[in-house]
Amino acid sequence: MEKPKQFLKVLVVRFSSIGDIVLCSPVVRGLKKQLQAEVHFLTKKSFRSIVETNPYVDKVFALEKDLSELLPLLRREKYDLVIDLHHNLRSLRVRQALGVKSIAFDKINRHKWLLVNFKLNFLPDRHIVDRYMDTVQSLGVANDGQGLDYFIPPDAEVDVGDLSARAGFPEGVPYVAVVIGAAHATKRLPQHRIVALCRDLDAPVVLLGGPEDREVGEAIAGAVGEKVWSACGHYSLHQSASIVRQAAVVVTHDTGLMHIAAAFRKKIISIWGNTVPEFGMYPYYPIGEEQHHNFEVKGLSCRPCSKIGYASCPKKHFRCMEQQALPEMGALINKLSVDNN
Repeated sequence: MEKPKQFLKVLVVRFSSIGDIVLCSPVVRGLKKQLQAEVHFLTKKSFRSIVETNPYVDKVFALEKDLSELLPLLRREKYDLVIDLHHNLRSLRVRQALGVKSIAFDKINRHKWLLVNFKLNFLPDRHIVDRYMDTVQSLGVANDGQGLDYFIPPDAEVDVGDLSARAGFPEGVPYVAVVIGAAHATKRLPQHRIVALCRDLDAPVVLLGGPEDREVGEAIAGAVGEKVWSACGHYSLHQSASIVRQAAVVVTHDTGLMHIAAAFRKKIISIWGNTVPEFGMYPYYPIGEEQHHNFEVKGLSCRPCSKIGYASCPKKHFRCMEQQALPEMGALINKLSVDNN
């Protein structure tokens, strides 16, 4: 007997990165809850932990080095459908190797190229999550309006009392999480600008980032003083997500923890340098719950200079970050950190 449509066995492909995988979560939830599909997910090994905690995913395949090692395992699964949300040469290879029906996300790279190179904006005024959902619309999957998902395993939850004791903060006082990391330097406020911002904040500050951010985080904390503590490199991604979830406000660059914060419906101050919200990757909330504020330097003829980022400003002036309105930003953070707490 032919398998009913609602019991499709589906492979979702998204190799990277943290934020993009989180942004795919409404598609995964829709496939599971609306189609009752068996959902498998293919990603890179370094991002496996993000997916394997998701209760809407039945099985995770992780790419380590060679895709050829995974293809025989994927073929044995006999999928009904491949949903390619990455849409690159590697994901195309997966689709061709499996030889089953597939649908792929339109990355509209030509529109991004025009915006970056000629400052001509033909991008749709829609969030990338809504465009991800368009990919599965033909299957009968609709956007449920519930926003993003991120699931923290119980053993990765950070006790806020222990955190306060370790940081030397008064217990029970709401803190601001400031995410200092990002994959590319042109997405990050320079160190001296983060120091200036933190000095304007009334609440205790926890700095978040990876091991690569540890030195900068310690330098910022040392420059500002005892109200700032650097957690950079001391916690796993899931633990950092727990710290974000319990923060009063999250201040972040255009990076993965920004989307994780949105999954927890946090108050977000997002800081934009070489990239722009028009790319469609600003914080995404459930319908009616949006509570983020974008800070960017408008009117720069060089911006956006890349859809991804650079190791340094191509123009050498870095005005998109050096001219950020820090006093206004600090005042807003101070207001939000005491509102509704």
